[in-house]
Amino acid sequence: MRRMTSTATSADAGTPATSGWVTIRRVLPYLWPKGETWVKQRVVLALAMLVMAKIVSVTTPFFYKAAVDRLAGDAPSGAFLMGLTAVALTLAYGLARLGAVAFGELRDAIFVKVGQRALRKLALETFTHMHRLSLRYHITRKTGGLSRIIERGVKGVDFLLRFMLFSIGPLILELTMVSIIFAVMFGWQYMAVVVITIALYVAFTFKVTEWRVQIRRKMNDQDTDANQKAIDSLLNFETVRYFGAANREAARYDRAMEGYEQAAVKTGQSLSFLNAGQAFLITTGLVIVMVMAAQGVQAGQLTVGDFVMVNAYMIQITMPLNFLGTVYREIRQALVDMGQMFGLLLQPAEINDKPGAAKLAVTGGHVRFEDVRFAYDAERPILKGITLDVPAGQTVALVGPSGSGKSTVGRLLFRFYDVTGGAVTIDGQDIRDVTQDSLHAQIGVVPQDTVLFNDTIYYNIAYGRPEASRAEVEGAARAAKIHDFIQSLPDGYDTTVGERGLKLSGGEKQRVGIARTLLKNPPILLLDEATSALDTQTESDIQASLREMGQGRTVITIAHRLSTIADADRIVVLEAGRVLEEGTHEALLAQGGRYAAMWARQAEADADESHPYEPSPEPVGESKDVSSLPKDGRFNWAVKV
Repeated sequence: MRRMTSTATSADAGTPATSGWVTIRRVLPYLWPKGETWVKQRVVLALAMLVMAKIVSVTTPFFYKAAVDRLAGDAPSGAFLMGLTAVALTLAYGLARLGAVAFGELRDAIFVKVGQRALRKLALETFTHMHRLSLRYHITRKTGGLSRIIERGVKGVDFLLRFMLFSIGPLILELTMVSIIFAVMFGWQYMAVVVITIALYVAFTFKVTEWRVQIRRKMNDQDTDANQKAIDSLLNFETVRYFGAANREAARYDRAMEGYEQAAVKTGQSLSFLNAGQAFLITTGLVIVMVMAAQGVQAGQLTVGDFVMVNAYMIQITMPLNFLGTVYREIRQALVDMGQMFGLLLQPAEINDKPGAAKLAVTGGHVRFEDVRFAYDAERPILKGITLDVPAGQTVALVGPSGSGKSTVGRLLFRFYDVTGGAVTIDGQDIRDVTQDSLHAQIGVVPQDTVLFNDTIYYNIAYGRPEASRAEVEGAARAAKIHDFIQSLPDGYDTTVGERGLKLSGGEKQRVGIARTLLKNPPILLLDEATSALDTQTESDIQASLREMGQGRTVITIAHRLSTIADADRIVVLEAGRVLEEGTHEALLAQGGRYAAMWARQAEADADESHPYEPSPEPVGESKDVSSLPKDGRFNWAVKV
């Protein structure tokens, strides 16, 4: 795939951006951190090397001038460096040039540790903050766009630190010193030409660069769009194959790339215009100064060495000016990229620990939902005042149709969201009053769709308790009925599962997820249709393991298949965000209400599954009605499930 550019757009992922000055103020603490003297020392030393490099660089043409005057026989009596021969002056000129480079490299070597430390600190701060953000934020984000914001922002900091300190600052210093030398040695007219040339050059560069930034922004929009389409398509690789849509996806990607191509062509053409304009302005200024110097030589006011020195200074300041447009654009873009990243850091975490929040102390694991109300969207309430009591050590099952609020109950218990009304307590402690880390440590979750890290099976199981021994990890795998399968693999526990665990089947992934939770060994379990991806035999085996694991623990299980929760201590039927019925399996069947109807419907479906192709009996000799058959002559053999 084409390597994408690193320019950002403010539209990425809808992330707010901070202003340029705010961004710069956010970066400064990384250059001058409190309590880290070594960083400050390195910054001071790097700046000292920078100044030394520029002083040596500005004095270098003096050696050049003296050598030329010595060779031309124009050196006046008492002239600067008169005692040195032309060869010695030439050697001194070479050493001065080498010294300027050496001081510059020494500056970079000293500062690199400061820059890399800043990048690491900022990347870690951003990564940590991303994990603090709410589930609501993460389910609405665009993975590709968000990762680009972070990548660009970190690179922007690196660019800003290097070019702001070591390009713009030194350039201003050098231009100032050269202007002063021209005014002192040759007259204010020379300085005026240099200053006017530079002013016109800078104004032209900035004006054209602003225009180019607009073009590059359009190019970047197309770049981000193409990148998002590529990532989205690759993440849905199987779906693309299922529907034979590879060519369609390629055409979709190509349309985005076509827009990128058009914007990139305009960017290239505008760059040519910028380079031509810069060359015209700087060459004009150079020629004017050189003509003035030539006239001075002819009039006997200047030496040939002076003429050469003027030329050397003009060429010396031309080289950094040639990159001014690029540096300005990149600094400006870096500020935008960093502004987006810092805007991301300003994105508030929806769920925060209260100041001084205590750790959750689980004495038994009594979970209670007291008149809980909740809505993802204020206009569409999900839970409408449910009260749910789960005594310590008991298993309570939640059943109900899709959208009834079953999974929302689990998310509220884990505090992915805060309730909008009522309270959720564990052993009498409101979960909003305890730290999230301590809450999460006491709850084990087996979700309906287990997502695995692109690492080994061992890593994914041990994720439940990283300090666990290998024997404990293998014991959890045995309890989840997956140890034998793992051992049958060529690499055993060292087998890599692929991105999101796609190298494993749904049932295998689910069993790894169950093993991971078994290893965590928490006092409270939340099983969100934990065996939905398993075959009947494996489901039966794992149900036995889960029942054994649930002994002495509080278990909330969300189920679609009612046969898996028939032995629960209590079954709660939810519908439209309210508790409709609750009781034991036998009591609910005896009521003949909603649960009984659901049980009967599933029992009928299970019976049909045992004879999926059995035809309905027909009277012998009775003709079939063919009027309802498909007109294309194909039969639809439907299987009841």
